[in-house]
Amino acid sequence: MKALKTALLEVYGLFVEDGTYALDILIWVVLAAVLFPREPNAAAIWSGPVFFLGLAALLAWNVIRTARKKRQS
Repeated sequence: MKALKTALLEVYGLFVEDGTYALDILIWVVLAAVLFPREPNAAAIWSGPVFFLGLAALLAWNVIRTARKKRQS
């Protein structure tokens, strides 16, 4: 049972290091839902790629922030 708990905590730590990454993703999803057009037109074609690039930027920022934090400790 202890091994299962340790494994689950490790998996949890992979996705929610300090909570800010999950919060950033949640904010980005809400902003995208509000700002991106919903009807099919020329602007809506870019919604998917822009959404993906936003998530990729958040991931990159989180990796850089975590690396800086680890380097300072």
